[in-house]
Amino acid sequence: MATFVIVHGAWSGGWAWGDVARALRAAGHEAFTPTLSGLGERVHLASPAIDLDTHVLDVVNLLRYERLERVVLVGHSYGGMVISGVAERVPEWIDRLVYLDAFVPRDGESAEAIAGPGLAGAINEAARIHGDGWWVPFLGEPIDPERATVMPLGPLRSPITLRDAGARRLLRTFFQFTAKPPDDPQAPIFDAMAARVKAEDGWTYREVAFDHSPQFTRPREVAQLLLEVV
Repeated sequence: MATFVIVHGAWSGGWAWGDVARALRAAGHEAFTPTLSGLGERVHLASPAIDLDTHVLDVVNLLRYERLERVVLVGHSYGGMVISGVAERVPEWIDRLVYLDAFVPRDGESAEAIAGPGLAGAINEAARIHGDGWWVPFLGEPIDPERATVMPLGPLRSPITLRDAGARRLLRTFFQFTAKPPDDPQAPIFDAMAARVKAEDGWTYREVAFDHSPQFTRPREVAQLLLEVV
């Protein structure tokens, strides 16, 4: 039996991964889908004080209080920033890292830096106009408008520290989702992340013909992908 902890992306919540988690549990495994502070059902906690460290501690404390070990730690999109930070803090509790079309930061990088000046500029402008300078409305049309929430800007601006030797030795898998629309502004980000991991040792890399958010449209197939790495 494996223990999966799935970390959602920006403007989302653990609820988005419910169908994937149920499929993993039906296959005999444990699955947790924490919601990061200020998002999803924890949107009432949103504040300018939230940063990447807050989100990393959300997950570290889940592992600590649930006494989870040998975890398959999964991050989707922005969640790649979070799982990288968790691995830096508690590599001894993690069996492997799985990045689902996710950010793969280097030491000192922020999600904003990885996104590049175009998308980062749009995010900051949206925060300035609509979000009191510290939160960002969903850009575009959310899949579930009733449950999409704002995104605190602090976590996107926070640089990450990655220097732990134990974290660097963890098994790592990157799934690139290749069926995005040709005009998807996120596509170049994840193309760059894929190029990054293919150029480094220690990664397992796979391409899958999904759009960026298959947890909504193909949850059973996503669960099967995760089962194939354990």
